[in-house]
Amino acid sequence: MDDDDISISLEPEEPAVVERGTTEVSAHKRKKTSRCWLSFKQLPVSDDQIERAKCTKCGAVYKCDKATGTGSLIRHHDLCYNKDIVVSPHSSTRSSKFSHEKFRELIVEAIIRHDLPFRFVEYEGIRAVFHYISPILKLPCRNTVKSHITKLFDSEKLKLRSILSCVQGRICLTSDLWSSQTTDGYLTLTARWIDLEWKLHKKIISFCRFPPPHNGIALAEKINSLICEWEIEKKLFSITLDNASANDSFVEKLRTQLNFRGLLLLNGKFFHVRCCAHILNLIVQDGLKSIDQSVIKIIECLKYIKGSMARKERFLGCIDQVGMGDFKCCPSFDEWIKVEQTSRFLGYFYDVTCLFSGTKYPTSNLFFPKVFMIQHNIQQAMKDKDAFMRQMANDMNLKFEKYWSDYSLKAFKDTLSSLFNVYVDKWSPDNASGFMGESCSQTEGEDAFFQDFDATYTSGSSLSVKSELQKYLDEERLDRKKKEFDILSWWKMEQLRYPVLGHLARDVLTIPISTVASESAFSIAGRVLDQNRSSLLPETVQALLCCRDWLFGKKDQDHTDWEQLSENVLDLTLDR
Repeated sequence: MDDDDISISLEPEEPAVVERGTTEVSAHKRKKTSRCWLSFKQLPVSDDQIERAKCTKCGAVYKCDKATGTGSLIRHHDLCYNKDIVVSPHSSTRSSKFSHEKFRELIVEAIIRHDLPFRFVEYEGIRAVFHYISPILKLPCRNTVKSHITKLFDSEKLKLRSILSCVQGRICLTSDLWSSQTTDGYLTLTARWIDLEWKLHKKIISFCRFPPPHNGIALAEKINSLICEWEIEKKLFSITLDNASANDSFVEKLRTQLNFRGLLLLNGKFFHVRCCAHILNLIVQDGLKSIDQSVIKIIECLKYIKGSMARKERFLGCIDQVGMGDFKCCPSFDEWIKVEQTSRFLGYFYDVTCLFSGTKYPTSNLFFPKVFMIQHNIQQAMKDKDAFMRQMANDMNLKFEKYWSDYSLKAFKDTLSSLFNVYVDKWSPDNASGFMGESCSQTEGEDAFFQDFDATYTSGSSLSVKSELQKYLDEERLDRKKKEFDILSWWKMEQLRYPVLGHLARDVLTIPISTVASESAFSIAGRVLDQNRSSLLPETVQALLCCRDWLFGKKDQDHTDWEQLSENVLDLTLDR
């Protein structure tokens, strides 16, 4: 069939001449508006006086008189015509692979990805655009969009649960609380893991409404119910939280529950991780207390200059030359020096905060060298000849000692050895062979007597496996200054040399040292629950947030707004 054979005319129909017996009657028919007439052509009335119409694509004929109506024509039109072709306004182009289901899916995904309101599909201008593209395109209503998002959430959740069930390593969590514009509380929970290809993954597994009280008991019960719902309680390694007072009691209660079931490594010694970005925030805030007035003056200075266009122009012309006598908030010379010194000193803190806030790469391996340098910079500032710098550094050191004073090389070695021994018990080759032996028939006689003896001196015994750690520590150190070094790729190549230590490294590198993975969800939630959509149901909010993360999380991470993110993390409110 040629293209011209199925072209559709959108011009108004001319008055038709209808034959009834031998008499010709000129009848003015009103314009047909049903979509079925885009693919059907009315036939002349037959001898039985029944009106019929013929499909211009497949030739099917249906009744269409007043008694029958056009219902059968519409159903045939949707099945025969819409699934296969889209007609342009001039019928000059069409797609032979067009699917209304795919079209609706793309609309729904666009609404999720770009934080659009459900009413988007009902905007008159949007409908006009799609009608211009093709009159047969029918946008779904907002209730249909909402229904499809709920179904999409349920199906994607099943997929993610299946993925998490297959994770061989440990899963690390981050969690935080957020209040919407209507002061409704929400709790977010994210999961991180490294797959068998040594790729790091991060997914939001819950963004649910969490009404008061927000105390430790309520938090422990809620988080425990969520990890049981996702069936990951046996795979947990750590949970990273900010320094809210309720989190200490919450973690202790949850750790007790998990330890009672024997689910945590070393009785949960590594379970609670404090957000390093928030600790840096607290350290910097204590240091800034001594220059509060200087900062306030600079803020007021900017407000004054931006107060009018004339002030901006005069300021650009140089303040002291134009005589701005009413410029009362300008910092003094000494205050400018303080601010300049502080800016240089705190620049490193800002860089480390951004580094700790990464979600696409491991951060646990960055903790020690960066915290060590922060301590070094603070101690150097404590010896500065300037009394102001010494005072600021002393204030910051007190906060540093509160959170990060308890670390040493000896403690590191002892902890690493203890953790490694746990992994030896689980992942050593001789234990694997022992597990296989339980499913085989029991060895009898002399073989059974020497079974333990043979296992002790085989090349895969626990003694030889334990030497993996010492072998690793004795090897030549890699160049830490090599910026393009990818630690996950390195372990992927070396996991055969260190089969037990490789499992340990994979789990440790999964640990996030900041809650940014959770806090970044709040920025999106603020756009979803804006002042125009504050009445969305909590279930709908969760479906939107989770689907956005599950479908487009990796793509969105490539366009992270680091400036906005640093403001969210630091939030240097001086009156705390």
